[in-house]
Amino acid sequence: MNLKSVLMTTAAAALTAAAAHADPVHLRIQTHYATEHPTGKMLAQWVDDVQTMSGGDITIEMFYSSSVVATTETFDAAINGIVDCDATGGAYQTGKNAAFQFVGDIMGGYETPWQQYSWLYYGGGYDAAQALYNAQGMQLIGWSIYGQESLSSSKPIAGFADLKGWKFRSPPGMETEIFEKLGASPIVMDFTEIFTALETGIIDGADASGLANNVGLGLYDIVKHATYPGFHSMPSDHLACNKGVWDGMTDQQRRIVDTAWQKLSFHVALANEKANAEAAAKLTAAGVTLYDWSAEDRAEFRKGAQAAWEGWGDKTPEARAILESHKAYLKQLGLIQ
Repeated sequence: MNLKSVLMTTAAAALTAAAAHADPVHLRIQTHYATEHPTGKMLAQWVDDVQTMSGGDITIEMFYSSSVVATTETFDAAINGIVDCDATGGAYQTGKNAAFQFVGDIMGGYETPWQQYSWLYYGGGYDAAQALYNAQGMQLIGWSIYGQESLSSSKPIAGFADLKGWKFRSPPGMETEIFEKLGASPIVMDFTEIFTALETGIIDGADASGLANNVGLGLYDIVKHATYPGFHSMPSDHLACNKGVWDGMTDQQRRIVDTAWQKLSFHVALANEKANAEAAAKLTAAGVTLYDWSAEDRAEFRKGAQAAWEGWGDKTPEARAILESHKAYLKQLGLIQ
C-alpha cells in the first residue's frame, strides 16, 4: 500500500471513530397528543425508530398531552430551553408572526396531504418556512399532515350555496374571516362546548376534525350530515427544535431524526386516509349523508379563501413571502389561476 493510500485509510478511520464517539444527545420534546391517541402512538414509534437507528446515541423523552407547558407555549418553551423541540403545530404561533398561518393551515389550498408535502419538499416551501423558524431561533424539521377535515352539520351541506346563514363552531383566526365572507356565521368556541351547542341549536354544525376523529368524538350521534372528502382545512403539525440544540448535533444524528420524521409524517397521512375511508363506509350505512363538493363549488370556496390569504399576507413580509411561495406552487398544480 502506497503512502497516499495509507493516509486516506487513516483519515477515513479517524472520521469513522469521531462519528462513533459523537456526544450522545438527549432530546426533550413536548406534544399535545395523548399517549393513547393514534398520532401519539405513532410518535412513540418515531421515538423508537430514532433511538434504534442511532444505536442509542440519541435518546428522546417525549412529554405527551402538553404535560410541561400549555400547548400554545411549547414553541417558546423550546426557544428558552425548557424543552428541546416542539411537536405541536405552527398555527399556534400566529401571534408571533402571521406567517405561521401559512405553515399551520393555508385553508382551502391543497386538496391532499401529498400536494402539501410536495410544496414543502419540492416546491420551495422548506426554505421559505425555514427562514421564518430560524428568525425565532428554531429549526423546522418537518410536518405531519393527517388530511382534510370534514364539516359536520345538522342540515344538508351539499355545496357552496348551503353556507349562507350556516351557524357553526369555528376555530379563531383566518377561518372565521373566510366563512364570514362566504355568508356563513362562524362562532368561535371551545371544543368542549360543541355538543351542548349542537343539541340546543345554538349552532348548526362544527368544524372539529377529520371524519374518523369526528366519529370518535361522537358528533354523528347528534348530527347526520358531513362533507367528505373535506376541502376547507388541512392543518399540519410540525417538529421544530431549538436551533442551538439542532446545530449542536452531528450530521448523522440530524439525518436520523429527519429521516425518521418523514416516515412518521407519511404514515400519519396514510393511516388517517384509511381510517376516514372506513368511517365513511360505516356512516353511510348508518344513515349519515356525506357530501363530496363539486369541482365548481370547491373553486368558489378557494376564491373566497384567497381574499383572506391576501389580507394575512399583507400582515408581515414573512407572511407575504410564504404565501407567494404557496401561490406559485398552487398555480403549477392548477389549483388556482
